[in-house]
Amino acid sequence: MTQQLISGFLSAMPLPAVLVDQQERIIGTNAGSRSLLGQQIQGRHFATILRQPAVIDAVESCLNDQQPRHTRHQSNEGTQDTTYDVTLRFVPSIGAGDKGAVLLCFSDVTEVEHASQMRRDFVANVSHELRTPLTALMGFIETLRGAAKDDSNARDRFLSIMEGEASRMNRLVGDLLSLNRVESQERVRPKMQVDLISLLSSTLISLEPLSKSGGVELILETDEKPAQLIGDPDQLQQVFTNLVENAIKYGGTRVLVKLTNLQRDPGLRISAAQVQVIDNGPGIAPHHLPRLTERFYRADSHRSRELGGTGLGLAIVKHITNRHRGRFRVESKLEQGSTFTVVLPLCPEKNS
Repeated sequence: MTQQLISGFLSAMPLPAVLVDQQERIIGTNAGSRSLLGQQIQGRHFATILRQPAVIDAVESCLNDQQPRHTRHQSNEGTQDTTYDVTLRFVPSIGAGDKGAVLLCFSDVTEVEHASQMRRDFVANVSHELRTPLTALMGFIETLRGAAKDDSNARDRFLSIMEGEASRMNRLVGDLLSLNRVESQERVRPKMQVDLISLLSSTLISLEPLSKSGGVELILETDEKPAQLIGDPDQLQQVFTNLVENAIKYGGTRVLVKLTNLQRDPGLRISAAQVQVIDNGPGIAPHHLPRLTERFYRADSHRSRELGGTGLGLAIVKHITNRHRGRFRVESKLEQGSTFTVVLPLCPEKNS
């Protein structure tokens, strides 16, 4: 096979591919493999390009016994590590002396690996979150059956703690189910018309008992203009309930919910409603901000668990906002409070 035929054959392949002959030289490449491995790899010894031991061993073995091989190649594209499945097949009557060559095809499986790791982390996190209250419940049950069986004061105290742990598990299961529903509906556009001012007012009214018990002042500030949008009212109420409840629990003595109508949001490129939940609390350290919407991530794990947090609230907020084609961001400085902002597209016919 001539070099022209080799080049044409590899160029037609949709995956990055290289051809290594019996002299262990790279005799063929395509655009994908040059982008992955380097532009000047033609004619080089394969071991100087494919430097990973597993890949080198697979090529040498395939050249020797002509049997198919499969291995992994790790790369780095500057911003993240990437993982490739490498399939090796022997091609006869090609290369130096027509003694055959090995064809290597690289398939990017980074996203698959990432999804698999996320599933493993998710299961591990759920197991950890459930194990703690379950262990506490089992311990108290054992104590009530034994040493504290006839101690009425201890029994009442332990039952109160057990109720709290059971409630914590119930909240966790509820948030997991809610997150699952939100994720399953994320690509389905909502169809109901929502009055955002009324929704925010009812949300704050429902949270008044919590704010009063915590000595936190709740303030709603809105434009005079109506704010109508197409959305899921239950999910949107969940968004603002989560944000305001977090602000009450962790955000100091004053929570301002501010609604502003934007004629044109730069990110959405249409008119939008901007809802900001602003607190005067201790703030959040900068290194926590990029990870706040990850499942089970907590900036203050101990305090969050003490106050009944599941670590899923902001993940739910992010997914609901995505479903409504909106944007969510968090801004905070230590000792200067935090601002949680949700931007949602307005109905153009109602807010033009």
